[in-house]
Amino acid sequence: MPSAGMIWDRKANRDFAVASARAFGGAIIFSLPLMMTMEMWWLGFYMDRFRLVLFLVLTIPVLAVLSHYAGFERADGPLDLTLDAFAALAVGFIASAFILVLLHVLQAGNSPDELIGKVVLQAIPGAIGAMLARSQLGARGDDEDSADGDADEEVEEARRDTYAGELFLAGIGAMFMAFNVAPTDEMVLIGLMMTEWHAIALVAGSLLLMHAFVYAVEFRGTTRRREGVPFTSEFLRLTIVAYALSLLISLYVLWTFGRTDGLGLLELVKVTLVLGFPAALGAAAARLIL
Repeated sequence: MPSAGMIWDRKANRDFAVASARAFGGAIIFSLPLMMTMEMWWLGFYMDRFRLVLFLVLTIPVLAVLSHYAGFERADGPLDLTLDAFAALAVGFIASAFILVLLHVLQAGNSPDELIGKVVLQAIPGAIGAMLARSQLGARGDDEDSADGDADEEVEEARRDTYAGELFLAGIGAMFMAFNVAPTDEMVLIGLMMTEWHAIALVAGSLLLMHAFVYAVEFRGTTRRREGVPFTSEFLRLTIVAYALSLLISLYVLWTFGRTDGLGLLELVKVTLVLGFPAALGAAAARLIL
């Protein structure tokens, strides 16, 4: 007859296997569109290595905080959150290398610098997907058969519903959307084609759609406007701040990919506003996609 310890070990091993499978699934789902994009292949080859390493380093604390809100395993304390971040990165590296080899993007004739660059660049969205795997590919409340699972889910939802939690998830949504379209040449081309009036209209449209996504259309999981709180207060408190955050993230992603090089100030502003449009929608819909 198996002992209690053996049963516990089997359950722990099974939980770890399920969490790992979900992490790999999330990494592939989140990064596969980028893995099949030629611009990302070239960026992995020629983009500035300092910017790439900086992006990778900054991803670690982002993943650690993301683990606090939606990690693929329950973590307690800074050490667990940091270990979760490195585990997600490891999954991102392995999943990216596997898919890129499968697609024949990584080839035997590639230089080590090119191989590393391509895998590192693709591993970053893969790591975010791995971290979000539990919330996207598995019901958090079903992870345990006892009431503890429901209690943990309530705690995580309470974290997400804080002002800091909402802004952080908005930033993740903005980064996810910006990362998907920033490598394309169209972002710069659209910005150069736009007039100043188009830019102003784009800002107004971005803010209008953001606020509609969050409050008006009442998608499942979105925030409901608090009773007694004026429209202007919620608009300034969340929509404006989240849009400003989306623009900052867009500017940083553009700089990382070298899309800001050689641009004048007005051109830089317009290109940032162009990328800020999908980033803003990603921020507004963060509770839906994350």
